[in-house]
Amino acid sequence: MRLVIPAVVAVFCLSAAGALAKDRPVTAEEQPKLEAALKQAGCSGGKAEFDDDKGATHPNGKFEVDDATCQDGKKYDLAFDPDLKLLSKKLD
Repeated sequence: MRLVIPAVVAVFCLSAAGALAKDRPVTAEEQPKLEAALKQAGCSGGKAEFDDDKGATHPNGKFEVDDATCQDGKKYDLAFDPDLKLLSKKLD
């Protein structure tokens, strides 16, 4: 019985975490616009998604690009607002 309870708790926690995730892939329409915004920021590549978590900091969600390669040859994580204005660029 002692092993069943932790297993049930673990399954519940994983299910709840999945339900809270609000990331979605970038659409075919958004992709070229996001690539242009990345280029303007001096970067390219990376893994992009839209974070639809409407928190207080970004109430309309934001685009996130992980591991983009920038002009200095280093990898960065970038965030853009829904209008593709650069919000942050952090060294990975």
